[in-house]
Amino acid sequence: MRPNRFYDVIRIGPVQVGTFNNGRGQTRHTAACTAPNCDFATEYGKRSAAELAARTHKCTV
Repeated sequence: MRPNRFYDVIRIGPVQVGTFNNGRGQTRHTAACTAPNCDFATEYGKRSAAELAARTHKCTV
């Protein structure tokens, strides 16, 4: 199986938003915080939801 390849990656503050195709052939979007010791990472079906999560994320670290 081919590993996930992220494309259309943008950065909103410390959070990166990227798009990938999962093993079922679906296009998914993820938002993940790159700050040290921050475990924020979520997966969405819509790009707008991932970008909204990135804009509203507040690091607790």
